[in-house]
Amino acid sequence: MTTHYISNEELSFEIIAKILDQKQHLVLSEDSKNRITKCRDYLDHKMETQQEPIYGINTGFGSLYNISINKSDLSKLQENLMMSHACGIGDEVPKIIVKIMLLLKIQSLSYGHSGVQLDTVERLIQMFNLEVLPIVYQQGSLGASGDLAPLAHLSLPLIGKGKVHYKGQRYEMSELMNELGWKPISMQSKEGLALLNGTQFMSAYGVYLVLRSFKLMELSDIIGAVSLDAFDGRIEPFHDAVHQVRPHKGQIATAKRMRQLLANSELIKRHKQHVQDPYSFRCIPQVHGASKDSINYVASVIKTEINSVTDNPTVFPDEDLIISAGNFHGQPLALALDALSIALAEIGNISERRTYQLIKGLRGLPSFLVAKPGLNSGFMIPQYAAASLVSLNKQYASPSSVDSIESSQGQEDHVSMGANAATKAHKILHNLERILAIELMNAAQALEFRRPLKSSPILENFVAEYRKHVSFVENDKIMQPEIAKSVLFIENVELRLPNNEIFKFDFKTDLNPMNRDLENNI
Repeated sequence: MTTHYISNEELSFEIIAKILDQKQHLVLSEDSKNRITKCRDYLDHKMETQQEPIYGINTGFGSLYNISINKSDLSKLQENLMMSHACGIGDEVPKIIVKIMLLLKIQSLSYGHSGVQLDTVERLIQMFNLEVLPIVYQQGSLGASGDLAPLAHLSLPLIGKGKVHYKGQRYEMSELMNELGWKPISMQSKEGLALLNGTQFMSAYGVYLVLRSFKLMELSDIIGAVSLDAFDGRIEPFHDAVHQVRPHKGQIATAKRMRQLLANSELIKRHKQHVQDPYSFRCIPQVHGASKDSINYVASVIKTEINSVTDNPTVFPDEDLIISAGNFHGQPLALALDALSIALAEIGNISERRTYQLIKGLRGLPSFLVAKPGLNSGFMIPQYAAASLVSLNKQYASPSSVDSIESSQGQEDHVSMGANAATKAHKILHNLERILAIELMNAAQALEFRRPLKSSPILENFVAEYRKHVSFVENDKIMQPEIAKSVLFIENVELRLPNNEIFKFDFKTDLNPMNRDLENNI
């Protein structure tokens, strides 16, 4: 079992991927322990001498900020906050995202500006290491004042309340405490607020989505290249000179990638009867590249956020300051996640257009990619399915960040809606995987009609690996299981994490175990 030390070292996407993939255990560095303890000691001393009210520490919350709380009730105040705010609704947050939420909350609290007890952070680390994963719900956060409802559900197990997943079972935390030998944490002043204020719900979705997006952008290039060769497309639009005179980074890198993928293809080299390809082929560098540039922007925003203090008030022991401000406001994330939604939706949009071109009976390919069209409908309806998902993604891509609904009796009069942006982006990514899986089905099918000519060694290797899981369609068959197997391939094929730079190509042919239920995979 390897260990990751929580410290001042920045969390990167590569570090988080290693923590999750290798199931690393978290340990607080001594420096982090000292910072946490120093801040808590400062806050305790301040409470002994401070005469004026301090928001959220000895006052009510939100529009109740002007109500002072007796010292004897400060612990109860924090527990009441955690219970009253645990009102999430909708579907459960995927367990992997909950685990990322725990990691990001621990990291944020470790900087020593939140005033929590060391025991509180250590308990969160125990939950992460043992995978005691709170049941959190997808809806209920406005993305300002922090992700209050989701983070309340994340934090309830600290006081022995709420529900959790543990070793494949659902438990009431009150029942699991004895089995684990734990006692509830007695919340001190400000702790509930420190746990509930913050952007870890939005940020955890962002981390997960960016990591998955890196891989899907790799795959979109590969699948697009298979489609291009199967469509008898031209290589000239990918010439470097074209892109150097319009030097967007993603565009240049995508054109280079396409040249690499198609190198030594017999199909791409042969004489073409047509002088141009449709935009969905010819403009792959411009469209894929623009989405890559957007994803890189989103990644930079997410990386800054996950290495930040986002609760409120912010405590500065060295400066003798406790400042009530707005670092919990999710606007940076809301705008970025909306941009991510649009970027991913556009990759699905152009992918489906390539699928449509492949089934039209053009350039020597049979209608709907079957040898006996008419008797067989072939790949007619998978394109319908892809088109349906593309349309849905367009609706989901409508930005959440342009909306705001007043809350807390007007005290919280502008909110980011970043949580909605996060959950919608997750749906778009889920749909994009299926759109790309359908394109790959069509592209691999079309490639067989070009035999005996071959594509490039890289793409032939990719398609050969795919054919171990999804077979050529000779005559009509039930297509749902084939789409499901194609989705599994997309989800499990290994592409090495590209060190925070989404253009590095290093494809590996081995697959992770495909042990998911095909019937529930689409």
